[in-house]
Amino acid sequence: MKLLAIDCAANLCAACVYDEATKQELGRSVLDLGKGHAERLMAVIAEALTASATDYAGLGAIAVSVGPGSFTGLRVGVSTARGLALALKVPAIGVTTLEALAAEAAAAFPGRAVLAALDAGREEIHAALYDEMSVLAYGPAVTTLAAAVTMATESASVLAGTAAAQIAASAGRAFDIGPETATADIATYARLAAAKGEGERPKPLYLRGADAKPQAGFMLSRQQN
Repeated sequence: MKLLAIDCAANLCAACVYDEATKQELGRSVLDLGKGHAERLMAVIAEALTASATDYAGLGAIAVSVGPGSFTGLRVGVSTARGLALALKVPAIGVTTLEALAAEAAAAFPGRAVLAALDAGREEIHAALYDEMSVLAYGPAVTTLAAAVTMATESASVLAGTAAAQIAASAGRAFDIGPETATADIATYARLAAAKGEGERPKPLYLRGADAKPQAGFMLSRQQN
């Protein structure tokens, strides 16, 4: 099966075609836009299809980054993915930016817990903690810098995301650090979506401060799949 992955969660407007059978990326197109995803996404998708020698009829699924990230970018990406899936009668599969960043950190530091954390401004951090087997242990949720430092320290985790350096500096100690970007490589979204398979229709993941206070003993907090 060939899968089209789309990412508009942050500054990038990205698409790639991924072959699930061979586990290889067939072609991609990536623009660093900052904004303006709505005007450019369909052209980016067309370029990725051309680069992979694939057309829409050859796709078996659509994957999309669902956030947390840019409010407008997420709406553009998710609505496009769902529209294409409906038109092509194929599944749409959502992957969070936090799980994608964590997957890249886990690939660089195998067998380690990973705290994926994005600077959300207003002294808030969007975070998700994954254990040594890449199983979600906390989040995705909004948390404070102090709570993120506690999670990272107690779990001896690798850090990933735009808040990684901030967490390490606040902790006053060295951490292994994976990608420090706001989003992962487009092929990571494709690979994770292919492994997930069909599930609920994707929707943007918007996190709010009211949902964000981690429990004491965060390792037992409610998982959100």
